[in-house]
Amino acid sequence: MRLLNAILDMGINFIDTAPAYGFSEERIGKSISHRRDEFVLSTKVGETFQNGESEYDFSDAAVRNSVHRSLQCLNTEIIDLIFIHSNGDDLRVLNETDVVATLHDLKNAGKVRAIGFSGKTVAGARASLGWADLIMVEYHVDDPSHGPVINAARQQNVGVVVKKGLASGRLTSHEAIQFVLSDPGVTSLVVGGLNLEHMRSNLETASRGITVSAESR
Repeated sequence: MRLLNAILDMGINFIDTAPAYGFSEERIGKSISHRRDEFVLSTKVGETFQNGESEYDFSDAAVRNSVHRSLQCLNTEIIDLIFIHSNGDDLRVLNETDVVATLHDLKNAGKVRAIGFSGKTVAGARASLGWADLIMVEYHVDDPSHGPVINAARQQNVGVVVKKGLASGRLTSHEAIQFVLSDPGVTSLVVGGLNLEHMRSNLETASRGITVSAESR
C-alpha cells in the first residue's frame, strides 16, 4: 500500500498488471482503488499462473470471466486498457481464437476503454495494428527488432507500451530508459522496481516528458 500510493504521489499514472501476476490485482484494488481517477489501469486476458505453471485460454467464456474477475479484484467499474497476454503463438491467438472479437464486445459494452495486444513476435504486433488501440512490445538496445512496428504504429495512431525495456535487468537503467523513450513512437515504458528509491531513480532518468510506468507484480 505504501509503495503503490507513493508511486502515484511521484506522478506515475499508468499501472500495468495481469491475472498471471499472482495477487497483484487484489493488491492494487485494496491499496489505490480510492485514487482510481489518478491513474490509467492496464491488465490482461488469456494467461493465468497457478502452481508454478502458466495456463492459457483465449475462448470467449474465459476472456469474459477473466475481465469480470479483474473488475472485482481491482475494485473498479471499468478497466482503461486490456491487453491479450499471448503465449507466443501470436498469429494463431489472433486469427484462430475468440479473443479479439470478445474484447471488441467488452469495449462496446463499456467494460473497457481500450484494447490491445501484448505478444512476443514482430509478426503478431504488426498483425494487431489493424484493430488494436495499443500494442505492448519488447524493445531495448539489445533487441530493436520491433522498431519498424513501433514506427508503423505511430503512423496509424496506435499507442505503444514497451515491456522489458531493461532486457529483464540485464541493461543499466540510464542507458536503457533513454533508448526506449527517445523513440517518438513509444507511448510509455513499464519497468519494475525493487523499492521506492529504485522507482524514483528510474523516473528521474525519464527526463524527456514521457511517463515511466509501474508494472505491479
